[in-house]
Amino acid sequence: MTQPLPHHYRANTYGTPDTNLLSTLDNGCILEVSPPLNFDGPGDTWTPEEMLLGAVANCLVLTFKAIANASKLNWLEIHCHSEGELDKVERSVKFTRINSHARLVIPAGGDREQAEKLLEKTERNCFVSNTLNCDKQFSFEVVCDD
Repeated sequence: MTQPLPHHYRANTYGTPDTNLLSTLDNGCILEVSPPLNFDGPGDTWTPEEMLLGAVANCLVLTFKAIANASKLNWLEIHCHSEGELDKVERSVKFTRINSHARLVIPAGGDREQAEKLLEKTERNCFVSNTLNCDKQFSFEVVCDD
């Protein structure tokens, strides 16, 4: 059952000069993190930039799942791809755009109109995306499983 707001979250990161970072959660989950190749990183772990884009894509899919469940939409699978552009704006480096595209598969004869409305509602209700201050674009497609 969903708990009342506000919710609180915590993540921890540990690093030394010669190692990748270890990001941990209180539940024991561990994620190795390093800079991307563009910032002289090794290119073999998650990066903060990719984690941000992953958070957007994950939040969009989880938001959709909750909305679809509440609306009793019959669907088979969803894939979400997010990509972003990091650029220098005035004196700071930041994401200037994030584009996300979801591909929703519904059963043959499924309610395409309802699926599209729920995906539009998903965009409005994704709190990770809503938190970011950059141009964001979300597109989607609904396909029937034939």
